[in-house]
Amino acid sequence: MAEMKFSKDHEWIRVEGGVATVGITDHAQTALGDVVFVELPDVGRDVTPGEAVAVVESVKAASDVYAPVAGKVVAVNDALVDNPGTINAEPTGEGWFFKVELSGGLPDDLLDEAGYQAFVDSL
Repeated sequence: MAEMKFSKDHEWIRVEGGVATVGITDHAQTALGDVVFVELPDVGRDVTPGEAVAVVESVKAASDVYAPVAGKVVAVNDALVDNPGTINAEPTGEGWFFKVELSGGLPDDLLDEAGYQAFVDSL
């Protein structure tokens, strides 16, 4: 399995064959609480790092989901529209949001798992 990287906006990314799968971290879904709605990006949309690409709403709050990489959205997880709770149950698995075909390398500010945990612990 490909190594996961993490953004300070609480997204995770897993790159396989030039395509990055993106979701929110366990920390993010825990902070949000029960997810009740998801708005996903359109397939074909070009995204840049830090750009708000999707929206996740919970019983507590709404939050943007940001693109951690540059590229083109090539797939979205339509299953989340009918079952947004999958994000709470499997945030780093079946709860992924979208896939991006990379147009460049990974940004230098992405963290490995230990780095992300240290970041979360500092909050």
